[in-house]
Amino acid sequence: MSPSAIKRLLAPRSIALIGGAWADAVAAASLSIGYTGEVWRVHPKRPSSTGTPYFRSVDELPGAPDATFIAAPNVEVPNIAAALSRRGAGGFVCFAAGFSETASEAGVRLTQELVASAGDLPFFGPNCYGFINFFDAAALWPDQVVGGRRERGVALICQSGTIALNLLFNERSLPIGYVLTVGNQTCLAVEDMIELLSQDERVTAFGLYVEGIKDAARFARAVAKARAAGKPIAIVKAGRTEAAARTARSHTGALAGADAVFDSFCKQAGLARCDSLATLCETLKVLHSGGPLTGRRVLVMGASGGDMAMTADASRDLGVEFPPIPADSVTSLRAILSDRVHISNPFDFHTHVWFDRPALRSMFSVVQRAGFDAVGFMVDCPPAAKADSASYVAVIDEFIAAFPGAPTRGAVICSLPESLAAETREKCLAAGIVPLQGQRQALEALDLAAGIGEVWASGQRVELRIPRLSDTLRPSRTLSEQEGKEALAAFGVRVPRSRVVSPPDVTDAAEAIGFPVVIKAASAALEHKSDVGGVVINIRNSADAKAAAERLSRLSDAMLVEEMVTDGVAEVLIGMTVDPQFGQILVLGAGGVLTELLRDTVSLLPPFTATAIEAAIGKLAVAKLLTGYRGRPPADVTALVEAALACTRYAEANVDTLLELDINPVIVRPAGLGAVAVDALIRLLEEH
Repeated sequence: MSPSAIKRLLAPRSIALIGGAWADAVAAASLSIGYTGEVWRVHPKRPSSTGTPYFRSVDELPGAPDATFIAAPNVEVPNIAAALSRRGAGGFVCFAAGFSETASEAGVRLTQELVASAGDLPFFGPNCYGFINFFDAAALWPDQVVGGRRERGVALICQSGTIALNLLFNERSLPIGYVLTVGNQTCLAVEDMIELLSQDERVTAFGLYVEGIKDAARFARAVAKARAAGKPIAIVKAGRTEAAARTARSHTGALAGADAVFDSFCKQAGLARCDSLATLCETLKVLHSGGPLTGRRVLVMGASGGDMAMTADASRDLGVEFPPIPADSVTSLRAILSDRVHISNPFDFHTHVWFDRPALRSMFSVVQRAGFDAVGFMVDCPPAAKADSASYVAVIDEFIAAFPGAPTRGAVICSLPESLAAETREKCLAAGIVPLQGQRQALEALDLAAGIGEVWASGQRVELRIPRLSDTLRPSRTLSEQEGKEALAAFGVRVPRSRVVSPPDVTDAAEAIGFPVVIKAASAALEHKSDVGGVVINIRNSADAKAAAERLSRLSDAMLVEEMVTDGVAEVLIGMTVDPQFGQILVLGAGGVLTELLRDTVSLLPPFTATAIEAAIGKLAVAKLLTGYRGRPPADVTALVEAALACTRYAEANVDTLLELDINPVIVRPAGLGAVAVDALIRLLEEH
């Protein structure tokens, strides 16, 4: 899709409004925003008036409209799109519904007709609310427009018209430059808008509400393009509920649900994934007011011990840090505040200097230059219409006055969203200080902005590894455990010494390998042998080996006899799964009997590096065992990382056929002794 064509649609000099009442609403929105271009009305029956002439069809228009809003019956939309294409018009918004979103045969057919009729015309929808461009004063929007012209602001891109309205109606002083809804994303999708607007210098950041990604590879490229342009992204994505892949047969597939994969993508690509629209708004304000934070070192201060105590509690599961105030800054603060104030972080400075404006400014100047990545002043103001807020605003004024030249990011935080008047919020924004509303949302916003900053600074990125063959309905086969281990060993995974034998030869095999051994039923049909009693461990003599073989022979005609690892420090799961959208995913987690109990996993997207894998392992709860827990020796983490890298090499070599790879567990031995894959499940698509 041509960027110039989309720009023509977004900043039109002429618009055509096709339809009745909904088109009337768009006309009112255009008037409200101050649109100065041509507005042509199209309706087959409405009579013209002195102020509003009506054309009966697109063919009667005096020119080719740059943008068109179509609120006609859905069956008429393809013909209208064809007429616009013939006239050389710009793009359009398809407000009409009843297309592919219905998942009906008629809806799909109508969508196909629309795409064919539109040709090269860019369009939003179908089932789309339209857009508002506050930069260029254009609104193809069938509802009220709240807000005015802007020189800089965030671009909101939503799959839901109602969510877009909710964000538009915010009372949080979020500077909005664009509101774009994409509906069904039949033509223009979220990633198209990110790619285009990344080059718009007026856009400071992106705020997204999505329910699904149309093209994961293109979305990843668009995110990278926004990052390269210095435009961070905050996102709300519906579907937090964990959903295991329907075709998953392994622990890996069950644990790497679609939402966990998307969450990992956000963390690795540097997107701020928000849990609520309130947090989205607050995060976008931080990003608009100076981009991502450079770190997580935060100072929160206020004149209330209660506020400070709640700050510590409200941030207990976040990554923001409250390090001590440096000694030289403590000395300066003590000279201003006296020994009556205990100086710590969070910092309750009491009310001794509340009315001493020079002392306030000096105090704020000290903390804003104390080496923190962000300094937040927490204060709730009384409502101006019901009480006198002057003394509160005066303290905020001193926080602002001390800010110029400070190397930190400044924020004014109110614990309740409504406790900061619009005038005060706008004053803060104008001074480069972000007004944050709601204690928890404010802390989440700082945490998320710092997360983006960390990823950008580290150079971490995403390079999706997506199979070229998407026909997962082809037959698949599961390798036997021995076949799987041999395949992985060829790529560097360490496996136990073993032999596959018939039941009568089990004793000889065990003696040759050396006791203790593990004996398993080796049938490829037994994907989870432990569940059916197909594994006997800790066999220490020939008699026990013979007895185990007799018992297991009821399950299989072949036995896998292998050495038993007896000095394991921890058991870890290493798996590869294939997400339908994002491709190959590496899954790491607690292994063995703890896998389902703890569900302690982390997912990584490519590129897979030793640094990224080691960092991911460190986030697991089982990492405590690996570092040496309660006198146990530290584990060979280096060998564990190498085992995971070997799995990723195997997965890359088999990218078009691998469905699942599951090593559970890898027994991690003491440092220097390695990590051994003692079970393996590999499922592949059959070759054509």
